[in-house]
Amino acid sequence: MSDAALHQGGAQAPLAASMDQSEVKDWLTLLKPRVMTLVVFTGLVGLLVAPVPVHPVLGLAAVLCIAVGAGAAGAINMWYDRDIDAVMRRTARRPIPAGRISPEAALSFGLVLSAASVAVMGLATNWVAAGWLAFSIFFYVVVYTMWLKRRTPQNIVIGGAAGAFPPLIGWAAATGDVTLVPILLFAIIFAWTPPHFWALALWAHGDYARAKVPMLPVTHGAKETRRQVLIYALLLAPLGLSPWIIGFAGPIYAASAAGLGLWFVWHAIRVVREAQDEQGSSLVNDAAARGAFKVSLYYLFALFGALALDRLVFA
Repeated sequence: MSDAALHQGGAQAPLAASMDQSEVKDWLTLLKPRVMTLVVFTGLVGLLVAPVPVHPVLGLAAVLCIAVGAGAAGAINMWYDRDIDAVMRRTARRPIPAGRISPEAALSFGLVLSAASVAVMGLATNWVAAGWLAFSIFFYVVVYTMWLKRRTPQNIVIGGAAGAFPPLIGWAAATGDVTLVPILLFAIIFAWTPPHFWALALWAHGDYARAKVPMLPVTHGAKETRRQVLIYALLLAPLGLSPWIIGFAGPIYAASAAGLGLWFVWHAIRVVREAQDEQGSSLVNDAAARGAFKVSLYYLFALFGALALDRLVFA
């Protein structure tokens, strides 16, 4: 083989490897891995705090099914929302609007993963958990993405239930049923979702306006959105204490939930008090809203982590 051919082959190999890695990354992006992290964590905590021990292999299978199911719903969401993703700066580089993955391939990918995750969950654990997983996928894809998202500013309030199912599914995977505790964990995430997303929407409202998505800042203005962030934070703080109130959690969780709730409320107050014009638009680049969005993520991770630690110590 000539030196030129060797040189050409050497150049093509890393290029092919790079293309393969890029393609894999695009398929993984369809699964919304950042969102999946929180879903997996809350589902794992639901599994760990359940009163019935689970074999580690079956527990791992359950968590993987929750992750794959959530990712599958994300892929179908990207397929359906490809038109609005293309006009939003935050999402224009996603694989479908950027033309790197076809809509048909993304839909097939999501449907196959959805069916596989539900089937494996049923076979590995029980069909109660599989049923809740199937319903969570349906809720996110049909109820939120296809029905609510483009029709009402309450989209994230009602649609937020989709992201609240994982701890309930994890609990069901361990026990085969759903009782008061997983319902309370569901309620905590359900109440957490609106202030979390509205804090994001305050500084991304231009994207939503361009895409004609009726998020609260677009339909009711920034000032009302700020007020709603505070209202939901005030509702969330005592709700976060509910596992301790009913006697399921101990002092580690109680102290953590109280402190985290006050921390979140304080940042919600900062959102309301942030320097703004008469319409409520920020005069300081939505610094408080950005801060509240980050704090909301820390809040949920820390709250569920505290519950798992508390049960480990006191159960």
